[in-house]
Amino acid sequence: MKILLYIIAAVILFLLLVVLKTALLKPTAAKDAKVQLDTSERAERYGRILSTMVQKETISGRDQEDRTKYYEFHEILAELFPLVHQQLEKTVLNGSLLFKWKGSGDGDPIMLMSHQDVVEATGEWEHDPFSGHIDETGRVWGRGTVDTKASLMCIFQSVEELLAEGFVPACDVYIASSCTEEWSGEGAPLTCQYLKDNGVELKLLLDEGGMILEEPVGGVKGTYGMVGIVEKGYGDVKFTAHGHGGHASAPGKNTPLVRLGKFMCDVEKKNPFDAQFTPTVQEMFTRMAPNMVFYMKLLFSNIWLFKPLIIKLLPAVSSAAAAMLRTTLAFTMAKGADGANVLPQEASVVGNMRFIQHQPNKESLDCISKIAAKYDIETEVIYQDDPCPIVDFKGEQFKLIEAVAADVYPGVGICPYVMTGGTDAKFYSDVCKNAIRFAPLYIDEQQYESIHGLNENIYQGTLPMGVDFYKEVIKRS
Repeated sequence: MKILLYIIAAVILFLLLVVLKTALLKPTAAKDAKVQLDTSERAERYGRILSTMVQKETISGRDQEDRTKYYEFHEILAELFPLVHQQLEKTVLNGSLLFKWKGSGDGDPIMLMSHQDVVEATGEWEHDPFSGHIDETGRVWGRGTVDTKASLMCIFQSVEELLAEGFVPACDVYIASSCTEEWSGEGAPLTCQYLKDNGVELKLLLDEGGMILEEPVGGVKGTYGMVGIVEKGYGDVKFTAHGHGGHASAPGKNTPLVRLGKFMCDVEKKNPFDAQFTPTVQEMFTRMAPNMVFYMKLLFSNIWLFKPLIIKLLPAVSSAAAAMLRTTLAFTMAKGADGANVLPQEASVVGNMRFIQHQPNKESLDCISKIAAKYDIETEVIYQDDPCPIVDFKGEQFKLIEAVAADVYPGVGICPYVMTGGTDAKFYSDVCKNAIRFAPLYIDEQQYESIHGLNENIYQGTLPMGVDFYKEVIKRS
């Protein structure tokens, strides 16, 4: 018996030593890395170009049929980037753009992509959302600066400068810019179909996605380039409860709204979706672990031991990081009676779902439908997209983006991660197995929160790095 106790004690001591040793990992360069914004005339010139692009309002919407504003925006692009428009083959697909730059070789092509449309700009802004105002700190203000006219400007400017130098790429280079990204419209599908019809298979597609951020996850110190290699699926789902209705002065039990409320509380209290540490998430946290605060470093440098605990605690640390582990469901819209004193015969809520690869659409929908059925609630799928193929972070194309980003932003940590939002890249699975979501621009916390919100702006001093990044990707492809 004593021998067994000694063995158990030795094993526990050994585990403690292993845990403590890994928790004492030395911080990486990313912990102290700071992005040095460019203050040269070049940055100011790029800022003026972006300002001009922002001043053209390109709000898109599902019911929008008139594409005149986008054709007017194309005319602005032609003035700003004349060599691109003179030397590249241009195709317009109902307002969405596709350019082809013929390469010198016959290798598989690449495509750089960033959309031209923006969301509406309601509320009170510090500067008019379509003014393109440039303040004394070098911030360019306006809807679309971050999402995503800045990266679009950097793509066009990189090609414009390479053309001026007489550079010819080794492979064909495509530039794509949809005018329907903000509502998952036909722009990207039309472009993808055009590529399929012309027998084009891309070895790399680089779209919007993660950016250069400080402290991307709570408790992680330093600056990181977050490179999206996984995009979750998308779903809008309606949950409907029926009842007898009647006057609100004599309510019965379990009326439609009450049942919907119980259903929503049940889902929020006991998350029904399967949480997993996928290789992508584990790699992300492994790269960040050396720069975490001690208690997090203790856990995340020993994921093999503390995985169940981390999965339970992660939502309290970062809702964004927790969303990388599982399918999510957010209730966004509700409808009951039209009168304040009427019990509805029918009530409904709409939930937005983001499907994880290990529990895709059907499995996740079956899971939530069973819970809804317990409360006599019907489930109806309004719209859905499947999860996208996962890019290998050990593969050639990810390593290319990783190397270029590290060169352009010295010291910054580069991490693969799971995109919890949606991009146009999801439509290109038939022509590309390496769709990477990364916009190579630095933004601060306020700028990150301004995406689809108030006071969207970006530093003009980050634009030169964005241009240099795209130039290097083209040169090394």
